[in-house]
Amino acid sequence: MSRHRVGRAGQIDALGSRIAVVGGGEEIALFKLTDGEVLAVENRCPHKGGKLSEGMVCGSAVHCPLHDWKIDLRTGQAQAPDEGSVRTYAADVDAEGSVWIETGERPDAAAAAAVPPACAGLEERS
Repeated sequence: MSRHRVGRAGQIDALGSRIAVVGGGEEIALFKLTDGEVLAVENRCPHKGGKLSEGMVCGSAVHCPLHDWKIDLRTGQAQAPDEGSVRTYAADVDAEGSVWIETGERPDAAAAAAVPPACAGLEERS
């Protein structure tokens, strides 16, 4: 994993607005929730590739500007009945107000928890 400084928390609107940044060649959308928490996701909707950074934030989700898919900013999952997910990135704000994200070879939380179809129904043996 690589850690990147991508700006300052004060550059992201405190009312849930967002900015897009490029870190390590990956386009990432940063969102600051109303409580100040900063979340980072892949800046591409899984449906038709809309830029999530241009979407409307509601709570801890963003609505894609193209077809209104609702993406959970913590998990990266699309809300049912839509299916799909975007990659999420660990993000934090340091004591000086700098926003840091981690990129690189890190599986999505949803992908790591998913069971491959071939393994469904199998029990773990000890």
